[in-house]
Amino acid sequence: MKNYYTKLLTASAVILSILLIVLGIILGQFFHLFGENVDAGIQQTYWVYLLFTLVLVFIVMMFVLAKIIQQYVQPIDHFMGVAHQLAQGNYLARANNEDSEMNYQLTNSINTVAQKLQGNFALRAMEQERLKTLVSSIGSSLLMFGRHGAVNLVNRVFEETFHRDGEELMGKTFKDIGLSSDIEIEIEKIFLTEEVRTFQSKVLLEEGICHLEVYGAPVIGENGNWLGIVIIMHDITELVRLEQVRKDFVANVSHELKTPVTSIKGFSEMLLDGAVEDPVIKREFLEIMYKESNRLQLLIEDLLRLSSMERGSFEITRKPVDLVDVVQQSIKIVQAKVQEKDMRIDLHIPQQVMIPADHDRLVQVMVNLLNNAIAYSQEETIVTVLVEEVEEYVEITVRDQGIGIMPSELPRLFERFYRVDRARSRESGGTGLGLAIVKHIVEAHHGIVTVESEVGVGTVFRIHLPIHEQL
Repeated sequence: MKNYYTKLLTASAVILSILLIVLGIILGQFFHLFGENVDAGIQQTYWVYLLFTLVLVFIVMMFVLAKIIQQYVQPIDHFMGVAHQLAQGNYLARANNEDSEMNYQLTNSINTVAQKLQGNFALRAMEQERLKTLVSSIGSSLLMFGRHGAVNLVNRVFEETFHRDGEELMGKTFKDIGLSSDIEIEIEKIFLTEEVRTFQSKVLLEEGICHLEVYGAPVIGENGNWLGIVIIMHDITELVRLEQVRKDFVANVSHELKTPVTSIKGFSEMLLDGAVEDPVIKREFLEIMYKESNRLQLLIEDLLRLSSMERGSFEITRKPVDLVDVVQQSIKIVQAKVQEKDMRIDLHIPQQVMIPADHDRLVQVMVNLLNNAIAYSQEETIVTVLVEEVEEYVEITVRDQGIGIMPSELPRLFERFYRVDRARSRESGGTGLGLAIVKHIVEAHHGIVTVESEVGVGTVFRIHLPIHEQL
């Protein structure tokens, strides 16, 4: 802005000089009045006229200069100030000088530009907020790298999954942020080929091994400019686990079905080959075939029951049920197995505990838990059953003095066909579906079942059932 003042002052000085020169030329016509033969009064009058003229010219020039500054310099200064604020990002700044037609047009032009800048800024801020919300809402980890391989975008899921601070990662290359080596190799291939790639990776996190489905693609701008690449990592750990459970189920059910079928087929062939002639051998073979057919029937019934539960078609009939009666009836059912192993069931139950539940289903739960406790316990040991009210729930505890369960096996204990000791389970006639059925029945009653165990000491199952019916 100083340049404008300097130029204006320079122009004014030039004009003043020209006027003074012109004035000097005019006044020079009167130089003869300064001769020696001119009266002193006339010379004095001339000097007064000369000084008055100079003062008058100076005043006129100052007035002209002030008007020029007021009309041109001040509006320019105001407009320059508004433009500077707009350049600094203050899009609320507005021009308000409309003293002349030119200033009015310039004011409208500057204010129009300011309004458009403000609108564009608001639109960009809204789009950035939408993009930030969208990126944060994606259920997968997302990374975006610039053209030189530096991180310029990290979403919240990546930070939570990999326990990293997104601000610390900004500006670092993909080789400096701690990704697994196979992901780094694939990212480098995407940079080199500029092609979409999809692959799977396993990373070790604090929670354990995490399976990732990784999608990488180049980012192309509107004008075809290559901006970088984007990496999306979807956690498929649960899908991998479920796939493994499915494979295990198919393998286990095939094995469980094959074993009794093989026995029945083998002994029936032996009978057909002539063993039927010996009454003792025939009876022994028939007993084995009967036992295996019962086992096959139990397995199929449990499979159908469990399938019904998992499809959602499983229903329970809630009526007022006395848990004491449920426990006592369950003990009667397993009493023969208790006597075979010379064991004892120690009861700690109140006189009566009423809850809304399905009596027969709860008996099935208790029988399964008691059968497990008996099957995995040594002879002459004690199984403890405890029933007590805990706030709004009834807690049923079944404690044995059996072989116990390894901590690594506890998370899979309620899976179908999962066995801690396959040989012992098969000898006891179990199908491997008991605990899975227990879990479904308890959850259908809006309850929970938990397990604690110590190898060589025993196992404790706890069931929590609500005292009042829940909608």
